[in-house]
Amino acid sequence: MSAGAKRDRLHLARPGDAGGTPAVRVRPFIVAIDGPAAAGKGTLARRLAERFALAHLDTGRLYRATALLVLGEDGDPADPGVAVAAARRVSPAVLGDPLLSSERVARASSILSALPAVRAAYWRCSAISRRTRHPCAGAVIDGRDIGTVVCPDAAVKLFVTASPEARRERRAKELRERGAPAIYEDVLQDMKERDARDSGRRVAPLAAAPDAVTIDTTGLDADQVFEQASDIIARALAADGR
Repeated sequence: MSAGAKRDRLHLARPGDAGGTPAVRVRPFIVAIDGPAAAGKGTLARRLAERFALAHLDTGRLYRATALLVLGEDGDPADPGVAVAAARRVSPAVLGDPLLSSERVARASSILSALPAVRAAYWRCSAISRRTRHPCAGAVIDGRDIGTVVCPDAAVKLFVTASPEARRERRAKELRERGAPAIYEDVLQDMKERDARDSGRRVAPLAAAPDAVTIDTTGLDADQVFEQASDIIARALAADGR
């Protein structure tokens, strides 16, 4: 058996079995979804997790929760010490706070998520699991660097993107639905700044993994994107014998 095959299937003795009858632990099936803000990856990830009975891990919420804690203490999100201390205090309760969806938190999150020390706290699936109480044994994980850094061995990697104009329209619509003011020029400028930070940061910049399938959602509705992604995952599951 090759080294790769051994990693995929680990034989472990079951406690209490006579002779230590081996059990088989199947390699976790991870779907990594990366992409810029307002491309539609969050909605897609939630639907895919439900469709394939997988956990959904939104890594963006980890950074927003960190930002919320920093802002709650009048801290500077650009201060690595302050941000890392907050990251260590993120809990499931904070992850459920409705204030995470505010634009103020989103802006602070974009700033602190570019800090190498903060990203290091969330790089591994095990770290994500501890913060969210979700196992990483089967999950759809969305973020900016999931397929490239967090879970580079993911079974499926998708890079979901859209034109700046389409993303601006979606974000403005989202803000209006939450009762927040949405001036197109301001939304577009904020998005450009966030894209520049995400793509230009020194550590784990936003980028499509070499083996990722890119889905441009500009001219597609949510159902079309969902069906396209579902087909990719279903084929990967079949090829993996699941």
